[in-house]
Amino acid sequence: MQLALLARLLSVGRGVLAALRGRLGALCWSLAPLPLPLSLSLSLPGWRDSAPRPQREQEWDDAPPTPTSVNYHFTRQCNYKCGFCFHTAKTSFVLPLEEAKRGLAMLKEAGMEKINFSGGEPFIQDRGEFVGELVQFCKQELELPSVSIVSNGSLIRKQWFQKYGEYLDILAISCDSFDEDVNVLIGRRQGKKNHVENLHKLRQWCREYAVAFKINSVINRFNVEEDMNEQINALNPVRWKVFQCLLIEGENSGEDALREAEKFVISDEDFDRFLDRHKDVSCLVPESNQKMRDSYLILDEYMRFLNCRNGRKEPSKSILDVGVEAAIKFSGFDEKMFLKRGGKYVWSKADMKLDW
Repeated sequence: MQLALLARLLSVGRGVLAALRGRLGALCWSLAPLPLPLSLSLSLPGWRDSAPRPQREQEWDDAPPTPTSVNYHFTRQCNYKCGFCFHTAKTSFVLPLEEAKRGLAMLKEAGMEKINFSGGEPFIQDRGEFVGELVQFCKQELELPSVSIVSNGSLIRKQWFQKYGEYLDILAISCDSFDEDVNVLIGRRQGKKNHVENLHKLRQWCREYAVAFKINSVINRFNVEEDMNEQINALNPVRWKVFQCLLIEGENSGEDALREAEKFVISDEDFDRFLDRHKDVSCLVPESNQKMRDSYLILDEYMRFLNCRNGRKEPSKSILDVGVEAAIKFSGFDEKMFLKRGGKYVWSKADMKLDW
């Protein structure tokens, strides 16, 4: 009992120190000329300097937005090869677990209510133990209202739900087609595993372990004519997020990109036709390119906010170096669009009152 209390006190102390450290970093950064002198850096040696820096950063005059909902892409590695992927495996870097927790504590101090872990494939790191530790930390220690994961689902095991399911509010599984031949064309497959069959298995595990189930679909040239009404209604997710295929220079488009997504792109009219075909699906949440580009707060593997306003991902300085408030000024985040697209919703499973 005493050991548990001591561990709790140490955890709270680490969170307070993390927040103070972030505020000190932000103060030093605001007083220093750009770029930040190395002597003022508060990061761990051995990883910060290896991260590429943007050529140019523009400070926005408005007050910095609150990081209410944050998407943390802590790894770029993935076992799938989706042709339209816009967060590709350009590095293999992953922060040490304690540094990741320090950054998450800083975000909570700055007003974060929801964290979404993504990649790459989140379950590829330490066979899911890394993301499991972060999920438990965010729900148990930081007491965040909502903790979610986006995954392709291929590496998730039932044992993970048994260990970490109680701490997870939402599991979103990416599924772009209910035709396995189309999934193969897209690259959403590994070996002989059937992606759609695995989706149904994960749906059942979410019921068993009281995790809200969500589906993400990227609408592209290969699935835009598909009718998914019957399958989506049968799976009955809490949300079906439908994205229009998006080009990001340096990720899935351009000379230095690892993917060539141009062949997947559809027009706005194509996207609207797909949405009209599925307008009676009650859980449908559509997101066009216009809604997507500036309405997400994205942290990369170095905990840098990624600004997509210019059609490519331009990173801020890491929140671990300069604090959340200083870094978020360069995120390009459109808080009004975030609210307009319905970015804030009932996202805690305790409030969903679902029939598991």
